[in-house]
Amino acid sequence: MPKASSKKRATPASPERRAELLATAAEVFAAHGYNATTMRRIADEAGMLAGSLYYHFDSKESMVDEVLSTFLDELWDRYDTVLDARLGPRETIEALVTESFREIGRHRAAVAIYQQESGHLRRLPRFAYLAGSQQKFARAWLGTLESGVATGTFRADLDIRLTYRFLRDTVWVAASWYRPDGQHSPEEIARQYLSMVLEGIVVGP
Repeated sequence: MPKASSKKRATPASPERRAELLATAAEVFAAHGYNATTMRRIADEAGMLAGSLYYHFDSKESMVDEVLSTFLDELWDRYDTVLDARLGPRETIEALVTESFREIGRHRAAVAIYQQESGHLRRLPRFAYLAGSQQKFARAWLGTLESGVATGTFRADLDIRLTYRFLRDTVWVAASWYRPDGQHSPEEIARQYLSMVLEGIVVGP
């Protein structure tokens, strides 16, 4: 009979440990960029050997894929809940902005990676879903703005696409400075942003 192998099989990571490793990887990708990040660098940050990290993930591509897909799946679960509620245009914008800031609070590093790397990554077959998500995102916001103009909720002279880009960039750039232990909660930041966007900053006559 052949001898049993003396090598021990790697024990799959627990869900908690896997989440910890992905969170570490997300911070490294966000700080250094996808191209400059290696499995060794992630392993060093996680306090383990690079070979041990390969027991859990076969490549850095797999890691960034899971980071981004987890973030986008959760974002769309929450966006779809808002859109399915069929609120008025203003209420929908308020809810989408609030959910966006909550997602920045939960997945700040993933948002930063998406902003920095999606233009490059979506050209790879594995990340084709990034382009689809971006198109769906634009349709949701543009559709809400168009409905608001059509119903008289928003000003008739709004440039819809310019307004969409302003809202998108104003909200998501917050990932570059937001910190979970900061002074304001995601909900408070959303309230302040919405006040400035919807009411302006100039005191009326």
